[in-house]
Amino acid sequence: MQIITQRLILRDFNAEDLPAFLETHSDPRSDEFYGPGETGPDFLRDLFEKFLRWAAEAPRRNYQLAIAGREDPRELMGSCGVRLEGCEAGMAAFGLEISPQHWGRGLASEAAGAILDFGFRDLGLREVRGDTITENVRVQRLVERLGFTRTGTRPGPGWLRARGWSQTDWRLTREAWTAAPDPG
Repeated sequence: MQIITQRLILRDFNAEDLPAFLETHSDPRSDEFYGPGETGPDFLRDLFEKFLRWAAEAPRRNYQLAIAGREDPRELMGSCGVRLEGCEAGMAAFGLEISPQHWGRGLASEAAGAILDFGFRDLGLREVRGDTITENVRVQRLVERLGFTRTGTRPGPGWLRARGWSQTDWRLTREAWTAAPDPG
């Protein structure tokens, strides 16, 4: 599985990506909006193994792809995906993360646009949903540029409430995606 954009290659993870995957999460700025236990090496190894299993599923229901540079496809910049598992027919959950050293270059918009286009065009999705930490302003700006609309706010897990934060739920329909200007 591979999607090529102007600057990026979105591709399935492979076993050789594990060191780079762990490295993308080593910057403390990566941990700001994750809960306890979601950033340690054991959790990240388990998550990485899940991504490998998803890539081998038949029929495939989850597409969590590595974001790599076109100039160096081994350079891991983050991951993005649409995951159908646990969703109603025609719907998927959206996820995206870019390692902090690649922030501010428009790579998140480029990767998100590519995976969402794949979801709506190739998978025939009607709707994509996601959630963010309400205080994660960078992600909120991104999903709004992509055409997502806010569907609600909820308290979230205890660690989130302890920080005085909440979660925002987002929704993007195929119609809104088609009508939205290019996010890049």
